[in-house]
Amino acid sequence: MSDIQDISNGLEIQKKSMLTLETRDLVLELNKIRYINKINLAIRSDNLTVVMGENGAGKSLLLRLLHGLINPTHGEILWNGVQMNDSIRKQQAMVFQRPVLLRRTVAANIDFVLRLKGLNHKDHRDQILENVGLLEFYNKPARALSVGEQQRLALARSLATDPEIIFLDEPTASLDPSSTLAIEKIVEKAHKNGTKIIFITHNLGQAKRVADDVVFLHKGKLVEHSPAITFFDNPTSEAAKAYLEGRILL
Repeated sequence: MSDIQDISNGLEIQKKSMLTLETRDLVLELNKIRYINKINLAIRSDNLTVVMGENGAGKSLLLRLLHGLINPTHGEILWNGVQMNDSIRKQQAMVFQRPVLLRRTVAANIDFVLRLKGLNHKDHRDQILENVGLLEFYNKPARALSVGEQQRLALARSLATDPEIIFLDEPTASLDPSSTLAIEKIVEKAHKNGTKIIFITHNLGQAKRVADDVVFLHKGKLVEHSPAITFFDNPTSEAAKAYLEGRILL
């Protein structure tokens, strides 16, 4: 199976209930510097949400807050009206710009998360690897894969946990066009089958291909949250207009 030959075929994830994610006056301060400034945001799971903004806008920090990797200085994060807790965290997954993999084989990386879920089953693991075009490499050290293959493995490992939501922090930033499209296919299929996706990207073409709605941050503030077609065709803020035109707004 080729890298991009419909590698998402068979990636059937059980449909999940509607998820509402809400932040209320979310603030993050580190060393007396405010990086996230009173963000009020409501996101539903039927959209594939893309987060955009210039470098330093707070995108990655926002995802880490939503995933519970760091705690807010002030404010609340609510999942269907419930504050973040360990049970909610277990229903989430995150894929970073640089793949984070175990120093084991491709198969062992999937086996690890399946055992955590009590799903240590070879056929299930092999199906997951086949879905992302990596089954032929099942016994290969994960670190010996190409960067694009490593990122597909990281994504497959996250999907293996059957999460309610996956946070993607620029997962294709260092990939070639073929590998980028392969990741997009997997992500779009997962979303179609019920997994909420929140996806950071600087790639305007990619955002236009995959986004249903866009969250735009500027200097730690939520400047716009609108349907993708509205954001790209008619942004309402000067910061968003400058970003889309490739200008730097000081």
